[in-house]
Amino acid sequence: MKILTKFFFTLVLFTSSSAFAETNSGDTAWILTSSALVLFMTLPGLALFYAGLVQSKNVVSVLCQHFGIACLMSVLWVIVGYSLAFSAGGSEYIGDFSKLFLSSIRGSESGTIPEVLFVVFQMTFCIITQL
Repeated sequence: MKILTKFFFTLVLFTSSSAFAETNSGDTAWILTSSALVLFMTLPGLALFYAGLVQSKNVVSVLCQHFGIACLMSVLWVIVGYSLAFSAGGSEYIGDFSKLFLSSIRGSESGTIPEVLFVVFQMTFCIITQL
């Protein structure tokens, strides 16, 4: 009976740890949808809002500035922002450069979604915060 209990305990531990290692398609689809909604709120939504606050001759300038800032923040997030925000560093407030240029996230997962998708999801909030 003791051997049977150990077997079932080991079986439960093995199946529960492998369940967390799998990518969940529902979570992945939801995070993709959420990222798209935040980008739609950011790029056309805020751009047109800010364009409505200026004179009509400055609308194109504001739209270009908005798009330029969004592109700049995307590049900065991929290069250094994600590494400083989500890597385990020496401080409790800021990380280190271990994930610089997203170097060590290939094939890894953040919970039940791919870590690359988590990077994109967090990048959308980095973009909207700067605007």
